[in-house]
Amino acid sequence: MKETQILDDLDINLIAILRKDGRAPVAKLSQILGVSRATVQNRLDRLLSSGAILGFTIRAHHEVEQNLIKAIMMIEVAGKSTSQVIQKLRGLPELTHMHTTNGAWDLIANIQTTTLTEFDRVLRRVRMTPGVLNSETSILLSSI
Repeated sequence: MKETQILDDLDINLIAILRKDGRAPVAKLSQILGVSRATVQNRLDRLLSSGAILGFTIRAHHEVEQNLIKAIMMIEVAGKSTSQVIQKLRGLPELTHMHTTNGAWDLIANIQTTTLTEFDRVLRRVRMTPGVLNSETSILLSSI
């Protein structure tokens, strides 16, 4: 977040609702939260401008995503270059989520591509990123 901001219960509830339905109209949000539409709009504007909400996205039906190539990639980073590596990797739209972790690996990235050629290109780009020492990738075969 751009500025230090304390989120209150209304902010947290608003974000929780938007996680389930990022397209919910302000009128519906105000009804669910029991506050005016102006209050919801002001909260949304503040959360967006502060960086607490980075954007809105969709969740596609599993049948739409069944042909995507999905994987997780564990990444080992050299020394204290984690911040620089994260910044570089954030520029890759195929990395849908990144997590810091403990243990042998420093980062875990979720990857989604539409073709194996694209998947191979993403792996190469991550591995060639300055500060990346090692990686291990597992393609996700099915969800259970």
